[in-house]
Amino acid sequence: MGLPHPSVEQLDLATILGVLGDPTRLGIIAYLARDEGTPLACGGFLDLGSKTNLSYHLAKLREAGVTRTEVAGTSRLISLRRDDLDRRFPGLLDSILASARHLPAHAGLEAR
Repeated sequence: MGLPHPSVEQLDLATILGVLGDPTRLGIIAYLARDEGTPLACGGFLDLGSKTNLSYHLAKLREAGVTRTEVAGTSRLISLRRDDLDRRFPGLLDSILASARHLPAHAGLEAR
């Protein structure tokens, strides 16, 4: 059973910007961008919040089309949908990631 993801054509700029207005979600995409191409398990984000809190944020990112979640047994592997985002909104993700580097360390954007 796969989880629903919006198609590239369904990606909506206002929705994406709204979802990325949260520091925890910015932290999650910063982690994913650092290890791009390598999906991370949900446990890879535990320093950003509790499991319940992270589940909520990861669902919001998936529903907006920023991330892809693959079901692997009892695990969920999260990856950034960079190709889809770049195709729909060229340069948006790079701009967001560049500006997020200036957020305080407690937002989860410090170097690991």
